[in-house]
Amino acid sequence: MSKIRKILVKTRTDMELLEGMRKGENSAIADIYKTCYPSVSHMILNNKGTEDEAKDIFQEAMIVLYDKITQAEGFELSSKLNTFLYAICRRLWLKQLNRRNLSLDSIDQENLDIPDMDSALESHEAEEVKFNQMEAAMANLGEPCASILKEFYIKKKSMQEICDQLGYTNADNAKNQKYKCLQRLKKLFFDQWVKDER
Repeated sequence: MSKIRKILVKTRTDMELLEGMRKGENSAIADIYKTCYPSVSHMILNNKGTEDEAKDIFQEAMIVLYDKITQAEGFELSSKLNTFLYAICRRLWLKQLNRRNLSLDSIDQENLDIPDMDSALESHEAEEVKFNQMEAAMANLGEPCASILKEFYIKKKSMQEICDQLGYTNADNAKNQKYKCLQRLKKLFFDQWVKDER
């Protein structure tokens, strides 16, 4: 692309990119990758990482960002989008290096304290813990509960469809069973949470 054409192409602002991402626009997500990924890749490759690890870390940072813009009402960046994503990636990579008893090279030791990023990362990590606890609870739920809840909540089937599929006499019986299964899942989830807190 020529320099003149680059000038003529309208560059979207950070807020426009975030709004596009919130709406699921592939072009916005692609623009964020083009703009922000190179610096993250450079940082990870220069600090004992591979290109695949850089891609994984960036993908996780994009999930944190997406969670933030879709769950936090009126979310506003307190820094540039590039800085925000770089800081999240840097924190995630530091954690991975710490697990391997390594550290970042001195050239990347600048302090990036961005309040939005800290709360976004903490929120993402808390959600991940809850998701893992729920996954463990679902694994211990057993049948027919696991099937009923998956059919209803994940596959979005009606109680009549579940009744027909799983052989209940009527939709009300299937609904009562679903309620009992939910109560059991809540108990398993709570027990798992208590176990993890110890």
